[in-house]
Amino acid sequence: MTEHSPSHLHEMDHNKTLIDLAADPFVLFSRWMGEAEKTEPSDPNAMTLATSTPDGHPSARIVLLKGADRRGFVFYTNQQSRKGEELAENPHVALLFHWKSLRRQIRIEGTVSPVTTEEADAYFASRSRISRLGAIASDQSRPLPERAIFEARVKEAEARYPQGEIPRPANWSGYRVTPTAFEFWQERPYRLHDRARWTADQASWSATRLYP
Repeated sequence: MTEHSPSHLHEMDHNKTLIDLAADPFVLFSRWMGEAEKTEPSDPNAMTLATSTPDGHPSARIVLLKGADRRGFVFYTNQQSRKGEELAENPHVALLFHWKSLRRQIRIEGTVSPVTTEEADAYFASRSRISRLGAIASDQSRPLPERAIFEARVKEAEARYPQGEIPRPANWSGYRVTPTAFEFWQERPYRLHDRARWTADQASWSATRLYP
């Protein structure tokens, strides 16, 4: 973060609007995502997905958001990957979006559930042909003795499906994160950042501002 002279603090502090606590968190998420899509040079839909084992050992990785509405936030993966196995054992997850160009981030906490077969099929069919072949060839997260083995498996899959439809592997699907909490953060001068948290309260959401 760039530091500024104290004489400019008051002026700069009013150059950014505070996070609106009256906002609907889903609407606010969509607004911030829309602004990120205009400013981020690559993958504005990239998000950190944090999972953990039943005994509390965490792991995190970047995945891509592929759907967002009031039902939740969707991503896709090999269900036999490390994250897939952890999600099967512990459905509680956290998401983090960080947009450096906007100096904003959003944290989301929630639980996962599988997307429908129809949703998974539709998204898989929308991927590039080589990406679909790669999904068939990859034993995601498993040890790979040498890269040539994986490349050979991709070629084998290509020979098996030289044209036409490529079926979605049974172990490849998607998850929907149903949020139980949102936290919105935006940078302000001197690390006097603005933070606001929404938590689910039955059919509604309650919001509170947090100290930075």
